[in-house]
This record gives sequence, C-alpha cells and structure tokens, in this order.
Amino acid sequence: MNKQELIDAVAVATGTSKTAIADTIDAIIGTVTTTVANGEAVQLIGFGTFGTGARAARIGRNPATGAQMQIDAAKTVKFTPGKAFKDAVNAA
Repeated sequence: MNKQELIDAVAVATGTSKTAIADTIDAIIGTVTTTVANGEAVQLIGFGTFGTGARAARIGRNPATGAQMQIDAAKTVKFTPGKAFKDAVNAA
C-alpha cells in the first residue's frame, strides 16, 4: 500500500474527504519526523514506538575493491511494534 492508497482507504473508512485525510496524514508524518529528529520518542499505544538509536563507527569493506574504509557513526530511526500490532500481524 502506498500513501495514496492509504489516503483512499482512510477516506472510505471515515467518510471524510480525501483532501482532509491527506492533510491529516501529512501532519502526522511531519510531527512524528520532527519529534524523533529532536531525540524524543513517539509512542502510539497498541501500534508502536518511533525512536532513535545509535550506530557506532566501524571499519567496513568496499564491496567492489575490497579496500577497508571508515564508516562514520550515525543516528538511526527505529520502530518497535506494540503488542496489539504484533498480535494482528501474527494472527494473519
């Protein structure tokens, strides 16, 4: 399912206009992105938690040449699914 299909499905389920749903989804995504980028977690009970993690610097290999290269430390985005979400996926 892509974003437009999500908008269509939510609009049908709620009886709300696609424009209003698109604006709402954009606002949710923007808020989650900004909050996680600021180092805070976003917890949606029953769905999951969006947060940040850390990846340490390490030595890697260039797959084309085999030469060693330094890979810098980086922040990562992580999602931990909630129990209800995991249960729904496992039941399907």
